[in-house]
This record gives sequence, structure tokens and C-alpha cells, in this order.
Amino acid sequence: MERDQISRLAHADHPIAAPLDDASVHRLLARAIPGDAARVLDLGCGGAEWLLRALAEHPRLTAEGVDTSEGALAHARAAAARLGVGDRLTLHHRDAARFTAPHRFDLVLCVGSAHAFGGLSATLAAAREHLAPGGRVLVGDGFWEREPSPEAVGMLGDLADLPTTLDRVAAEGWTPVGGHISTRRELDDYEWAWTGTLAGWALDHPGDPDRAQALEAAAAHREGWLRGYRDSFGFLCLVLRPTDA
Repeated sequence: MERDQISRLAHADHPIAAPLDDASVHRLLARAIPGDAARVLDLGCGGAEWLLRALAEHPRLTAEGVDTSEGALAHARAAAARLGVGDRLTLHHRDAARFTAPHRFDLVLCVGSAHAFGGLSATLAAAREHLAPGGRVLVGDGFWEREPSPEAVGMLGDLADLPTTLDRVAAEGWTPVGGHISTRRELDDYEWAWTGTLAGWALDHPGDPDRAQALEAAAAHREGWLRGYRDSFGFLCLVLRPTDA
């Protein structure tokens, strides 16, 4: 079973592939989208859940998504067709860090995909290259709520605490104009959905050759969450504008 298939199964019962509930996603998009006819780009879009929501809520909006997973992009195309927004969505099968476009975007998203660029700072630098004058960035990444264990750092990387994260964002020329810190309920709901949905799929498919791998992946993720990073990890989404705009 490919990694993107595991991820897609795991996120099947969660509104978005990040620790956010429906209300939080709606508020962030409302704050981030600068106008009904905006042009939006998602770097590392996965199944394009953010873009599909934006397209459904804004009938004149156009969107582009970039991801390396052909399976996730195929899922996004099928979902866009079901919603009747496929004519306004363009998907690119390529590395988000190397993506170029002939035009700029009013909103650039990168939620949960900063690893594709090597961290938050590099993500924001890449987003700036795609941003139209007056545009905004919606970025989501982790931070340490308290001192992490070495195991947690090994699993999630060299994150900073919240004040340091915001100081770095400001120092790199960005002003937050909105944001959201995931609640404990959102974080736990996301992790339970990830591990429980994947395990449930495996139990519902006793004869599937991928059953054992799915159960193993769910157990490993659950172990890492509960005994690794649950007590120290937080998730932050920021709506940003360039300070010099």
C-alpha cells in the first residue's frame, strides 16, 4: 500500500488533512480569500480539500493545486466533478517547491506541507514568489507547546515554540491578519480519525492484502502520537500579508 493511499484512507472521516474542524476551516478561508473572483494556489494540496471548499463557496473563484501524489490528485479531480467545480480547478502533478506559473495568485495556501520546502521560512519565501500585489498567504505548521522529547523532535522535526515562530514570521516581512491555534479537541479528533479510520478499514477488509500493513500503520501512528508528541505538539494556521505591501 502506497503512502498516499494510507493517508487518504486515514483521513476519510476527517474534514481536512489537518487538525482543524469545519468551523475553523470556514473561518480561515473567509479571512484569507480576498474576493469572490480570487485566484488561489495550494502548494502541496493533497486531495485539494481547501480548494474544493473555496470553489464551492465562491462561484467566480479559480484555483490551482500542486502535489506529487497522482492518487491524491485523481481523488481531487473526481471530487471536483461531483461538486460541479472541475472547470475552475487546475491540478499539477509536480513538486510544489519547483512549481512555477505564468501568473500570480491572490491567495497562496500551504497547510501541513511545509516539509516539502524544508520548513516554514522556506515555505513563506516560496509563497511570496507566487503572490500577487495585495495578496495573502494561509500557512499551517506545527510548533512546540512545551519542551519536546528527543523522540518527538525525531518524528516531527526541529520546530520552534509559538512566540519564536511568530517572531520569525514577522522578521521575514509578514504581518498576521488572522489565525487559529488548534484546540486539544481538534488535535485529538484528528489523530483518532487518522488511527481509527485506518484501523477500521483494515478490520472491514479481512481478505485485503494490505490489511496487515494498514493495521501496522495505524498502531505505529497511534504509538507515536500518544507516547511521542501529544503532550508537546501544537498546530498553528496564519493568514499573512507582506508587511511592505
